[in-house]
Amino acid sequence: MTVATTLDIDSARKVLAAQPFAALVGTELTAFGDGAATLIIPLRHELTQQFGYVHGGVLAYAADNALTFAAGTVLGANVLTGGVTVTYLRPAAGARLRVEASVTGATRRQAVAHCSIYAESPDREPVLCAVAQGTTRLAETDLTGANTAP
Repeated sequence: MTVATTLDIDSARKVLAAQPFAALVGTELTAFGDGAATLIIPLRHELTQQFGYVHGGVLAYAADNALTFAAGTVLGANVLTGGVTVTYLRPAAGARLRVEASVTGATRRQAVAHCSIYAESPDREPVLCAVAQGTTRLAETDLTGANTAP
């Protein structure tokens, strides 16, 4: 049996910094606690697809990570994604993505969360481009000290 490790925003930022893919994308954790988390992803050309919009895989990654961080506020650090469903509403373009997730229900071992992904630019209102729902589960073994290097 595992024990949930309580996280504060500084600890959660260290978890994010330990994710090589998050570093590659440039993900920042700007809010964390009370069943919710917000990620910011600065947009650049390398994150787009052939039409110049943010690649759907980046949106799916953003949803997955935000949902899991939101769940981590109630379950602790030792969590893994159980499943994610993403619905793409509009093409995403702009200066950055703002990804807001909040837990809608939780037990001692799992949490369900909802996520909204907004494309933001300084010259216009944020555009809701995707929504997601996901399940996060407490891992069976302690992952917090695992070495994830290849």
